[in-house]
Amino acid sequence: MSRTIQSCIFLLAAFTLAGCASSMSGEVYSRNQTRQVEDVRMATVESVRQVRIEGTKSPVGTLAGAIVGGIAGSNAGQGKGSSVGTVLGTVAGGMLGSAVEENITREAGLEITVRFDNGNMIAVTQAATEQFQSGDRVRVLSNGGVTRISH
Repeated sequence: MSRTIQSCIFLLAAFTLAGCASSMSGEVYSRNQTRQVEDVRMATVESVRQVRIEGTKSPVGTLAGAIVGGIAGSNAGQGKGSSVGTVLGTVAGGMLGSAVEENITREAGLEITVRFDNGNMIAVTQAATEQFQSGDRVRVLSNGGVTRISH
């Protein structure tokens, strides 16, 4: 298989994985979260810490990598060499696909600690799509175990 075709297959798999990633942004709602009542409480930002949100580790990346690796490996040698190449390519491709998926879907995040007017404090971690500073007055929205902070 030519290098061009292998590269195209790899890029297609990578873009497919990127499209599967769900956002941890405070600005993104899943379909199930729409048209639902949310509890809204006002708070003041106490501190903000930059964090890294790990990427997804689903079977999709492993499977896509294994397919690409198996196809690439099958072109190595003939007879038993081809079979061994297929197996090794599948294993290596699966491992590489998993790592690529995790890398593509990793994102910068913020751990935002807020103090409610009654003195209680909580910390929420979400994607760093909005910027917050100590002293900012913010809304804390909660519904069904999902909490987000917004201006």
